[in-house]
Amino acid sequence: MSFENIIKKLSAFVAAFIVFFIAAGMYLSWKGFIMQPDGKLVLVKQAQAAAVDADEEDISSPIAKNIALSLPKGPILGSSKAPLTLYEFSSFGCSHCADFHLNVLPKLEQDYIKQGKLKVIFVNFPLERKSMQGALIAKCIPAKHYYEFIKTAFKNQREWYFSSNSEKVFADYAALNGLSREKAAKCLRNDTNAKDIIEVRQQAIDRLKINGTPSFLLTSNNNREVIYGVPGYEALQKLLDKRLASVKN
Repeated sequence: MSFENIIKKLSAFVAAFIVFFIAAGMYLSWKGFIMQPDGKLVLVKQAQAAAVDADEEDISSPIAKNIALSLPKGPILGSSKAPLTLYEFSSFGCSHCADFHLNVLPKLEQDYIKQGKLKVIFVNFPLERKSMQGALIAKCIPAKHYYEFIKTAFKNQREWYFSSNSEKVFADYAALNGLSREKAAKCLRNDTNAKDIIEVRQQAIDRLKINGTPSFLLTSNNNREVIYGVPGYEALQKLLDKRLASVKN
């Protein structure tokens, strides 16, 4: 075999190896793995929560009173005096989350939020890198534009998710919602906010056993309960009405 043929075969082997390595990296990234500096693969992506059976009577799981929680803070959708609070643990890249925010939340706004019965607090629970970008920028959005930014991100989910420059796309959304592109760029590099997002997510995993999105924490008086997945609207109404009745009593 000539030296030239050997070089060609080696080149083909190297090229095939590189393609395999890139493809494997893309697959692992899609599955939620990242490579640590020491070479170890760590799973960081949690599964999206499935829809809850709309016919189920008990769509929530109570949280034991002895479990200490530092409830997430953020802009409120609704009246701060509303007796019920719904914390929405959500990832911008999650399709079920987009469905809840675009189709279910407007119904809650009409039936409960505008009536002063319920307030909602969006809690970032990013499942992958691009959703983390959105979460970081969301932390800097002015409160009065906060939920409009979230709506924009969910409404255009495919645009930024499949973009090769998702940071720029999120910065464009931010510019429409009271935050300059320059400030958005700084927000993407804010380690303090990144740490806060990760700590809130880890508490939700450790203490609320949330490992998929969307999930919800409903609080009223001393009652705390978690909903894993997206409940049917009728089932959610029954739960909210039941809790409202107990608050009045």
